[in-house]
This record gives sequence, C-alpha cells and structure tokens, in this order.
Amino acid sequence: MRVRIYENSKCSTCRKALKFLDNRNVAYEKVPIVETPPTKAELKKMLALQGGNLKKLFNTSGEVYRAMKIGERLPSMSESEALELLASNGKLIKRPFALAGDKGLVGFNEDEWKKLI
Repeated sequence: MRVRIYENSKCSTCRKALKFLDNRNVAYEKVPIVETPPTKAELKKMLALQGGNLKKLFNTSGEVYRAMKIGERLPSMSESEALELLASNGKLIKRPFALAGDKGLVGFNEDEWKKLI
C-alpha cells in the first residue's frame, strides 16, 4: 500500500508520522501541504472517512485559522464552501493529511496509524 502524505517539513507532528512510516518500511509520496494542498476531491474523500465532521479537517490551532476566525464561521459554512477554502489554503488543513487507497487519516495518533498501516 502506498501512502500519499501531505506534510509540512517544519511540523514536528509530520516528522513523527514520516518516521513512523520509515520505521515500518512503508512506501509513501510526500507532498508539501502549503504549496500543494489536497484537491477538493481528496478533501471530500477524507471528510467522508472522518464521519462528515468538517472541523476534523481544519488545523484549529493554526494562525491562519484564528486570523480568519474560521471557528466562528464554520457552523454557518456549507460543506462546499469549507472544502473550497481548505483546497485553496494548505495552512488551514490539519496535518499530516494521509490517504492510502480507501483509507485516510488527519493528524498523527500512533495507535490510529497502526490500524491503517
């Protein structure tokens, strides 16, 4: 199984996830999330894998999230608006953002990743 992982090289959580994959000899493709955010289709797929919870896709502790007051705006946003916003700004997306076949994870929780890999 090949993993496509959107990450930020400055993110310690992303580095932990990559180390986890390296230690298990899992093949992956690194994609810089800020320069090349996931597509709207990939975000929609991840949203379904996260039980339709839009907030799980957002980097709620990020500066851009706070500056744009997304927390206040999210409840009244349509799914399409939220996905468009995420697809246009990789800094808004919770990372790492990993897709592998019909599975996907946002953030890094080692126990969850063990189930995926």
